[in-house]
Amino acid sequence: MTSKQERRVLLLAGPRQCGKTTLVRQLESSNAEYRTLDDGTLQTLAESDPMGFVQHDKEMMIIDEVQRALPLLPAIKKVVDENNRPGQFLLTGSANVQTMPDVQESLAGRISKIRLRTLTEGEVIGAEPGFLDSCFNREFKDSDKTYSRDDIIQSALRGGFPETLNLGTLARARWHRDYMATLLSRDLMDIVRIHRHKKMRDLVKILSAWSSKFMNITRIGTGCGITRPTLESYINALEGLYIIEQVEPWAKTDYARVGKQRKLFMTDSGLMSSILGFREERVRLDPDQASKLLETFAYNELAAQVDLSGGEYFLYHYRDREKREIDLIVERDDGALLGIEIKSAATITKNDFKHLRWFKENIADDQSFTGIVLYAGQHAGSFGDDLWAVPFGAIWRK
Repeated sequence: MTSKQERRVLLLAGPRQCGKTTLVRQLESSNAEYRTLDDGTLQTLAESDPMGFVQHDKEMMIIDEVQRALPLLPAIKKVVDENNRPGQFLLTGSANVQTMPDVQESLAGRISKIRLRTLTEGEVIGAEPGFLDSCFNREFKDSDKTYSRDDIIQSALRGGFPETLNLGTLARARWHRDYMATLLSRDLMDIVRIHRHKKMRDLVKILSAWSSKFMNITRIGTGCGITRPTLESYINALEGLYIIEQVEPWAKTDYARVGKQRKLFMTDSGLMSSILGFREERVRLDPDQASKLLETFAYNELAAQVDLSGGEYFLYHYRDREKREIDLIVERDDGALLGIEIKSAATITKNDFKHLRWFKENIADDQSFTGIVLYAGQHAGSFGDDLWAVPFGAIWRK
């Protein structure tokens, strides 16, 4: 963790059960003190005497689940302002502590944040995350190992929570349901006071069904019978728990008809599948389910690689009022663009490139633009004019 050497405080943030504690406990040593606020006694001590709690004589103090005792943040600020040595505190959070309503201290300028997501397919098989670099360099070739459409569907249905990797279909679904029940009954209370728990459960299912779609608060609210202010607070809370996230539109153009809606995604395709009751045999035959599943899966994979780039890559989507859409756009820090269309089919045609081609000719102008169609086939190939068919397996090709 190079940020540990650059900032006084490092925050490792991501959903519960994604592996944060396992990761930080590997750093536990005689030079690092570990405390978890999932321990009720330690949480009480932290809230009662935050300044005393954060005093330590080790090289680093690790505080797990820091969102459970927000008074620690001003105390940490005081400690690191008196001593600017980097790497004094390593915090983990299963909620976005910097956006929680009761937070009075953001640690701005003192803290570096690393997002930890559920495991990607590349992490599961031990592949290096170089897909985006390959795309911008236009280095596309067939993978040494081929992945069938069924293989990809199975990986997407499984998702990336470490504890679910070796579970069967029914056991995995039970795990996901228990996970959400615990999250809604316990962790959500750290962010927002929920008085209508059934409405929140209904909302989670509705938002799962909206994954890969454009946000429409009015329609979502109609579907669950929640007033707009309450709905927005609930959605913000679920974002704060890293269960959903929204992708901003790419709008860096003078084209007046560019849409401004954000796109919604569940942050784990396996969790989404269990909430919606997806089953492999149905997904294989249902184009709508397959499309939602594989676009959410692809987003999760690519978002992790964008995070890892450390600010070299930025993720957007594109849609205009003529309904021309590009599922995802990755912009490199030098302005080069990568357009990504995601198809659940095992074959593609020239028509699948029509929006990528239009964007390249009418919007990209002098910017370098590469367009790819990710599909559930096995062969990479050029469709001319920097447009490429790329199999899903290339994302995690060793």
